[in-house]
Amino acid sequence: MHDNAAGNGKRIEQLRDLIRHHEYRYYVLDNPAVADVEYDALLKELQSLEQQFPEHITPDSPTQRVGGGLSSAFMPVRHSVPMLSLDNTYNEQDIRDWVGRIVKVTGDNTLAFVVEPKIDGVSVNLKYENGVLVVAATRGDGETGEDVTANIRTIRSIPLRLRGESVPAFFEVRGEIYIDKDDFLNLNHLLLDQNEIPFANPRNAAAGSLRQKNPRITAKRPLKFFVHSYGKIDGKSFTTHREFLDYCSSAGLRQAELIKVCHTIDDIIDFQRACEQKRDTIAYELDGIVVKLNALEQQRIMGFTAKSPRWAVAYKFVARQATTTVNAIRVQVGRTGVITPVADLAPVVLSGVTISRATLHNFDEIARLDVRVNDTVLIERAGDVIPKVIKVIDRERTGRDNPFTAPLNCPACGAPAIKENDEEVAIRCVNPSCPAQLEQKLIHFACREAMDIEGLGDAAVEQLIGGKLITAISDLYALTKEDFMALELFREKKAQNMRNAIEKSKSQPLSRMLFGLGIRHVGEKVALVLADRYRSMDALMQASVEELQMINEIGPVIAAEIHDYFDQNAVIELVKAFKLHGIAMREPERPAGLTPLAGKTFVLTGELTAMSRSDAEAKIRTLGGNPTTSVSKKTDYVVAGTHPGSKLTKAEKLGITILDEHKFMELLHTLSPD
Repeated sequence: MHDNAAGNGKRIEQLRDLIRHHEYRYYVLDNPAVADVEYDALLKELQSLEQQFPEHITPDSPTQRVGGGLSSAFMPVRHSVPMLSLDNTYNEQDIRDWVGRIVKVTGDNTLAFVVEPKIDGVSVNLKYENGVLVVAATRGDGETGEDVTANIRTIRSIPLRLRGESVPAFFEVRGEIYIDKDDFLNLNHLLLDQNEIPFANPRNAAAGSLRQKNPRITAKRPLKFFVHSYGKIDGKSFTTHREFLDYCSSAGLRQAELIKVCHTIDDIIDFQRACEQKRDTIAYELDGIVVKLNALEQQRIMGFTAKSPRWAVAYKFVARQATTTVNAIRVQVGRTGVITPVADLAPVVLSGVTISRATLHNFDEIARLDVRVNDTVLIERAGDVIPKVIKVIDRERTGRDNPFTAPLNCPACGAPAIKENDEEVAIRCVNPSCPAQLEQKLIHFACREAMDIEGLGDAAVEQLIGGKLITAISDLYALTKEDFMALELFREKKAQNMRNAIEKSKSQPLSRMLFGLGIRHVGEKVALVLADRYRSMDALMQASVEELQMINEIGPVIAAEIHDYFDQNAVIELVKAFKLHGIAMREPERPAGLTPLAGKTFVLTGELTAMSRSDAEAKIRTLGGNPTTSVSKKTDYVVAGTHPGSKLTKAEKLGITILDEHKFMELLHTLSPD
């Protein structure tokens, strides 16, 4: 019996070492050595053995990355060495002056510098004892951060145990948690599909994901980690920063790809310019570079100010920002009832576009910024993202300018505006008949991805609701050609085309109807899953929460939302009205033999010209394929349109078949029955 227990303990350690090796190859080196099925088999064997012999479970086991418990608070953690901020420089002269001060203090004009990308993420402090991760904390105020250990453990690019035999007895390592730009867009797309509020930018997404009270939610977020410095080390020493970074790589901690040792000021400036020129093609957001003295002894000589190291500086890119004045703050109501604040601005040109409004995200953000009407504010615009207010830079206040407060009632209908729970940031209108919600719901219902009612845009919907022609979505199907001709926008031909489009929409499949209804948490993918399972609206409406939970990809939260939605009297009446108007609300059976892409997974990146991305994904599904949003070893094809992102680079590294749009269209044409 003793020998058997010892043998199982030995096998558990072998499995852990093997799994750690494969995690290092996949998440740090981006060079996997085994297929997913082989990795999954190793992890499953380890889980089984640990369940049989729980006395062998250790905190650094690969099975312990995601715990089951919820955190009610993030406890304070004091850093062994303060996490200081960096001074910023913005031009060549600043850098030359900074290097000149170092030469003067050290008396050495043959200096070496390590330059690294300045990633726009969230700084964290990781404490390892004898190679095992014991505590992870946010930067906080620099002296004390918040304990986020349970969430950090879910990030697979952070080792739970350092690699190698000779590890420091104590190692306090610092780095940046971030989300790649493509992953950020995919995450926001998923949140929007689930009728959730998207994140403002990748940094906010990383910060919000890191502070989830449920580590299982964090585990689903595409967080990554780069190491950039350390606080305290016992049991190992280095002579240069470059040597420290190289050790980190060997120990399983990722360092950024864009790192260079520079020996002259001109080298530093050239590196900064090169990074700035290709910042849009780099997978992650960066706003500059960080320049550090390479020799640790020279770092010691330079020392620190109260807030910053004298031996390191941030060399920032030209900001995509501008200043303007807040003319007004107004609130708008979305189709799910979420009430959001928007700043009306004095028009200003930013990144070649005239900006006259900016998002304020939510009322907690307004309070944090303390932004008020007539304030001068700094706004920022990255790519095609809606401009946002970064901070107030000049408060020209008269004393009569009161702080902007969240409304107690919906501005459109007067119903109570509430937070559904303490976790929720959003304030919602609780009135399902709210005209502002109806307007947004009807626009969504008619969109191309839903019922595809061409011509029913914002202006038409606004006139229909304003003229009391529509008080519920189903009223759309009772409208006549004459009703449309009474509106300013329509003449006879256009009114007839609208009637034809509405009539045509009656035959749309159940999946499009479900997406069009805007049920919270039900995006295109969940709508397809539900339609495929139940085939008709009647069958879906009879499903219990327990039955819904049993469906793959539908958890307890979504199951409860779906059940509660169809349990409402207003929704029951809406469905009855749809039936009276002859709307099918059924999912057609897929013809046998027309699934040539069955089991094939596709990822689309870049812009397609022949069809929209949603149409391309629908076509893939029609042929039995599975369109997904992230590239992995399980991906069969990556379709690359114009301006593809980092997904293409990852696909090339993994050896995945890449189709340009021409080849993709040829494939669809070859496989399609029509």
